[in-house]
Amino acid sequence: MFKKALLLTCYILLSKFISAQTTYLQLGHVDYETLDRLETRSGKLSDDLFLATRPVSRKSLVKFLMDTREDARYIGLSAIDRYNIAHITSVSGEWVEESAGAFASKRPIFNTFYKTQPDFIYVNNDKLFLSVNPVISAIGIHEQNNPDNLLFTSGRGVEARGRIADKVGFYTFFTDNQEQVPLHVGRWSDSFQAVPGADYYKITGPNSYDYMQARGYIDFAVVKDHINVTFGYDKHFIGDGMRSLFLSDFSSGATFLRLNTKVWKLNYQNLYLELKPQYTRGPDIRLTRKYATMHHLSINATKWLNIGIFEAVVFNRKDRYEFGYLNPIILYRQTERMMGSPDNVLIGLNFKAIALKHIQLYGQFILDEFTVKELTAGNGYWANKFGVQLGGKYFDAFTVKNLDLQGEINLVRPYMYSHYDSYANYSHYNQPLAHPLGAGFFELLGAIRYQPVKNFYISARAMYYQHSTDTAGINYGGNIFRDYDSRASNYGVGLINGVRAQCALAGLNLSYELKENLFIDAGATYRKKVYDGAVYPAEDALWFTGGLRLNIVPRNYDFY
Repeated sequence: MFKKALLLTCYILLSKFISAQTTYLQLGHVDYETLDRLETRSGKLSDDLFLATRPVSRKSLVKFLMDTREDARYIGLSAIDRYNIAHITSVSGEWVEESAGAFASKRPIFNTFYKTQPDFIYVNNDKLFLSVNPVISAIGIHEQNNPDNLLFTSGRGVEARGRIADKVGFYTFFTDNQEQVPLHVGRWSDSFQAVPGADYYKITGPNSYDYMQARGYIDFAVVKDHINVTFGYDKHFIGDGMRSLFLSDFSSGATFLRLNTKVWKLNYQNLYLELKPQYTRGPDIRLTRKYATMHHLSINATKWLNIGIFEAVVFNRKDRYEFGYLNPIILYRQTERMMGSPDNVLIGLNFKAIALKHIQLYGQFILDEFTVKELTAGNGYWANKFGVQLGGKYFDAFTVKNLDLQGEINLVRPYMYSHYDSYANYSHYNQPLAHPLGAGFFELLGAIRYQPVKNFYISARAMYYQHSTDTAGINYGGNIFRDYDSRASNYGVGLINGVRAQCALAGLNLSYELKENLFIDAGATYRKKVYDGAVYPAEDALWFTGGLRLNIVPRNYDFY
């Protein structure tokens, strides 16, 4: 019913109103870091980008980069920044107004393939734009203390994007993946019956999985340069940090309808999602469905301050969408109460501020339930459920060009994101929709990114967290998949409840771009997790990675 309604809506809009379209930059791409630093270094927020809601349209990012290029000398950008601007605009060259567009190759293959530097197949005329590229990844992992010792992950597929008669944009991405993961990821997968970021999968051996990744959408504008409608299957991210307490790209993709309205200094995004509730793996069956509606409104209140409002509702109806939640401008908490308060509603605020053309501060506050009387009493009432994020970025740190630092704090109270109805918890395909840790944790994150030369990227990351862990079958609030009515107590619930788990992680990654979107990667990561003083062998590990990837973002295992 939901898909039929979405398809009917798309058909009506397509047939009567469409005038233009765009495609979107793949989540997790290194170019997001470049866009982020360029916006801060410009000293003013862009009314085109709105980086807190991702993916970002290629049309918008090219417009931003072309404007930034004109101001490059004024804002003191480095030669590497100017190279990055040219590089990114070339990859999205279909939106460059100048005739150059994507950079032409000096030696195309058979005068047919790689006629432009980024694209295996490239067509650009009045009727059709088409870019088709192979997708390849091959990564080796050497993990100490792992009986298998040498692990291997690979993926093969294709990526294509385009537009038809400047009316409809489309994107598709498909890979077939075989993955052998470090021990701690295997423990997580066994516990939650999920592979991080994937949907359906097969177990092919100890800590080994086989799965497909498929994403795709169509996009069109109902009001040119202002309102875009996108329908497809993909991931989303809302926030400015390394983590998001609203919506992250940690879980698998989902069927969605997105309305994005951009006017003046406002950006308003509506997401209608079809999700999979938690389930127990067994014989192949038709999985049931649940649904979510989210909206995020942000405004550039000043040239240096952006403020956003977020709301989400997750609900279960038998094979149909709740039509009351289709209203794009209503407060969903009120709608949910009118229905008898059966669903899970969350509200949040976020901000981003830039200063001195080098500093960016950001944060999020998300609220599930809240009782002022109980909070002021200081008695640890279980239903005071909220999360807070605070972070900062320092670009061209200590006057070193293209050296960027980032620090972030995240804390989420126990029982946040959970619900008495398992269909209404904040999850999809046995994975959290927001933070990978779920709830009941305190986390510190730090990152260093450095681009010393145009094709070489160095990144280091450190993480420390404390997390509430269940024991003896008692629900202490860290696992969002458990019914909160099974909680251990109503009062005396601290931030870290039950058994205290502590984890520290540090990693270094090096990437060199041989040619457009072809990277050689190498890295090392150390991780240690302690449960109330006890350490499991799988949780004390050092691993080294190395490999090759083409037209795909890196696969990392430092997510929790």
